[in-house]
Amino acid sequence: MAYILSIGKSEPPYEISQTQVKGLVESLFPLTERDKKRLLPVFDNSMIEKRQFVVDQEWFKQPHGMRERNEIYIQEAYRHSLRAIDECLENELFLTGTVCFKEIDMIIFVSTTGLATPSMEARVMNARSFREDVKRVPLFGLGCAGGVSGLARAYDWVKAYPDKNVLVINVELCSLTFQKTDSKKSNFVGTALFGDGVSAVLVAGSQSELLGKKKQTTPVMGGTSSKTKKDSIDIMGWEIKDNGFEVIFNKSIPHLVKDFWKTHVQGFLVEWGMHQEELPFFVAHPGGKKVLEAYEEVLQLDQEAFRESYHVLAKHGNMSSVTVCYVLYEYMKSFPDAGTKSLMAALGPGFSSELISLEWY
Repeated sequence: MAYILSIGKSEPPYEISQTQVKGLVESLFPLTERDKKRLLPVFDNSMIEKRQFVVDQEWFKQPHGMRERNEIYIQEAYRHSLRAIDECLENELFLTGTVCFKEIDMIIFVSTTGLATPSMEARVMNARSFREDVKRVPLFGLGCAGGVSGLARAYDWVKAYPDKNVLVINVELCSLTFQKTDSKKSNFVGTALFGDGVSAVLVAGSQSELLGKKKQTTPVMGGTSSKTKKDSIDIMGWEIKDNGFEVIFNKSIPHLVKDFWKTHVQGFLVEWGMHQEELPFFVAHPGGKKVLEAYEEVLQLDQEAFRESYHVLAKHGNMSSVTVCYVLYEYMKSFPDAGTKSLMAALGPGFSSELISLEWY
């Protein structure tokens, strides 16, 4: 088993309403009246109220190359990672006392919106008093699935080393990938959905000394599962160009939830002896309104089972891998009763599905 003891977040400073984003896009893209009627409703139907970005509205109006975008990514990823880490290890909501940096045995860094070598976990190690022998695992390219996949890899490690502790950092600065010259529909969908966010999650093994610092009930990972669909690399991801990342976002994603994901989740529930009716809520990555509706259809549940997924989507948009950690944060802070079971789920490029079983202890 692996205990999720605490979560820290860092929210970027520039908050923009969905109405403002829509107006900005309308002014930046040379849209015909037909295009406006066809493409702009995606902003109104997204169920997103606002998002947070690391750059202001003026930044989007100017051209930017890959080098400039990535320099901003490194600077902001570093700054916000430190804020999320500090909040995670000092979070009085979840912990009875501060966790020392020297108590961390592994750092997993997850991101798909920028590049850094040395990777970001090496940089944050220099700013805080982590031990020099900390294991480092940078994960790139997992997209929206990275939030669950990063925690699953932490689970694997503390299962083998039950007295150890892992810090999983997720950084996604999707705003820096915005392309005002890309007129493909997938770019409009991405622009209507994606926001910026950063999270840090503390995972402890079943024999860790840190278990004495947990405050109330906390989720425990009992099992994980990964599944990747063959010949589906064109479903979602990035096309990396001279001017940055261009989004790939296929309209078949909701259909794949009803087909590919349905098979995966039903098999996982059977394997772990779980029934969807006994799970009061799902910690689901809100890829978008249509994806959440597809989850509901597959599991034959209503919106209430995904209430925090809808809440996070409305207040932050889709922050790629970070989003599911924000959803988990919302459920954790309500301290569900001991014995409460749930499922953590996310989809990503590949086309891939990641699942984790949770039970509160």
